[in-house]
Amino acid sequence: MRDARRRRPASEPPEAGAAAVDREPDPEEVARAIALRLLTAAPRSRAQLADAMARRDVPVTVAERVLDRFTEVGLVDDAAYAGSLVRTRHAERGLSRTALANELRRKGIDPVTAANALEEVGDEDEETAARALVVRKLAATRGLDRQTRIRRTYGTLGRKGYPPGLVARLVRDALADEGADPGGDEDRFGTDI
Repeated sequence: MRDARRRRPASEPPEAGAAAVDREPDPEEVARAIALRLLTAAPRSRAQLADAMARRDVPVTVAERVLDRFTEVGLVDDAAYAGSLVRTRHAERGLSRTALANELRRKGIDPVTAANALEEVGDEDEETAARALVVRKLAATRGLDRQTRIRRTYGTLGRKGYPPGLVARLVRDALADEGADPGGDEDRFGTDI
């Protein structure tokens, strides 16, 4: 069976000069090529680019020099990247500040830059997003028993990083709004719903 993956064509050897004799690739050229390839696909943090270069055995000093130059010309900007990530993930996926902070940390954004980016999401924004998720999840589980609906809603919002107290209050309010009996049961966090 043939390998279904597409292979990149081998680059042509240089025609003349020292480059034709020297087969060892220039680490700086390799680092630049890695960064440009990754940045062409999507914005990346400086740490993500440095990790990609390290996986390809680019010396740290060379990687730092290339990344410094890319930062200088504006191709790498962790603050802009963090701000964009926070805005899109919060708006599109409804992630809480906690989940966003974890994602920024995984992507190598320093804590100060992450904190500045997270300031864009206020308490009201977070509660509005959580409320929309609760309403959407309860609507999707209509027809199931009450406890299953509550459990699934808690699970969905918990995975998105919302605190249990906020979720309990919003679920209680949403169930009351749709006419379901909101009281009497204890949820898994020990708060009345």
